[in-house]
Amino acid sequence: MGFPTLRVARPTDNLAALLRFYCEGLGLQQLAAFTAHNGFDGVRLGHARAPYHLEFTHQPRHAAGRAPSLRPSAGVLPARARRVAAGGAAAPFYNPYWDQRGLTFEDPDGYRVVLQQAAWNR
Repeated sequence: MGFPTLRVARPTDNLAALLRFYCEGLGLQQLAAFTAHNGFDGVRLGHARAPYHLEFTHQPRHAAGRAPSLRPSAGVLPARARRVAAGGAAAPFYNPYWDQRGLTFEDPDGYRVVLQQAAWNR
C-alpha cells in the first residue's frame, strides 16, 4: 500500500511571486494551474513523483494577507545566505532551532521556509 499524497494549501495575494520563489528559487515544478474554479485561481507545485503538493490559491477581490508567524526582533544570517534565488530574503526564524539546523527564508507572503542540510532520522 502506498502513502497518500499530502497537499498543503493556503491562500495568497501573490501567485506570480510565489511561483518565482518556489519554482525558480527552490526548484519545485508547477504540476497544475486553474483559473476561476469556484471563484479561485491557483497553482499546485511539487515534483511529479513526490508524495506531496503545495497549493496556492487566490480569490480575486479578496485579501488573503500575510503570514501570522511571530518574527524575531533582531539577528541576521551570514551575508552569503542573505538571498535565495527569485528574491527570497534570508530571515531569522522565531524558533532558533531552525536557524541552527539550516537556513530560513521568507516567501513573498511572509511564511518561513527552512532549508535543512542535516540528516533526517525517522
